[in-house]
Amino acid sequence: MNAPVNTAKPTATPRISFQEASRTYPLGRETLTALDRVSLDIADREFVTVVGPSGCGKSTLLGMAAGLVEPTGGRVLVDGEPVTGPGPDRGVIFQQYALFPWLTVRGNVEFGLRLQPLGARERRERAERAIALVGLAEFADALPRTLSGGMKQRCAIARAYAVDPRVLLMDEPFGALDALTRVQLQDQLLDTWGRLRRTVLFVTHDVDEAVYLGSRVVVMAARPGRVHRVIDVDLPYPRTEEARLSPEFAALRNEVWHAVYHQPPAPRAPA
Repeated sequence: MNAPVNTAKPTATPRISFQEASRTYPLGRETLTALDRVSLDIADREFVTVVGPSGCGKSTLLGMAAGLVEPTGGRVLVDGEPVTGPGPDRGVIFQQYALFPWLTVRGNVEFGLRLQPLGARERRERAERAIALVGLAEFADALPRTLSGGMKQRCAIARAYAVDPRVLLMDEPFGALDALTRVQLQDQLLDTWGRLRRTVLFVTHDVDEAVYLGSRVVVMAARPGRVHRVIDVDLPYPRTEEARLSPEFAALRNEVWHAVYHQPPAPRAPA
């Protein structure tokens, strides 16, 4: 098999570093390669989106950074230290809201803080700040069953922000939402990121979303999962509706679309 392209972005102190990271799974008498020798550096405060066809290993890549999936080859570093499991330095947000139905918005946001050595007052204050940050202050006492899908996802994002992680890992968090709510939450997320500037690794299957949110778009290829291209998004932040409708956005969107859906066949291993 040909050696993969080195897609690491030069940086003195990458926040996240994938170094020849691979993941294989047994499949009967054979082996399935979910990820093949991925090398990628993500800088502090960078917003990187990952997009690609089904089965390309996007979620596996994110799971490695989260400490939920162990590499079978290579390694993943956060702040120069090997990832050996989940940690409070990394907030993970999935497509499923995973809220406790018997807890209010405030109770759900405070839940992760109960694992930290905080007093009740500081825990409440940090939860309130995170809830206000995502625009849910008036719903702090509401139960999840009374919230819309978009509000539930904002609650999940607030819960991640409350523990003050250095890294946010987001796995298709807006995938189950309607188009209008999705656009609104994209803007909300960028507004919050602009104020806090956490490092974000955001997995999506939506090309427009990948371009609108990211400073770089990592395009994955499938079978085996690997990085096909990394495309810089030269659009200034904050992103606006005007940017989304601009010729520059359209050109980038077409470039990413072509990279995702018009890929050459995967290289074959030598016989």
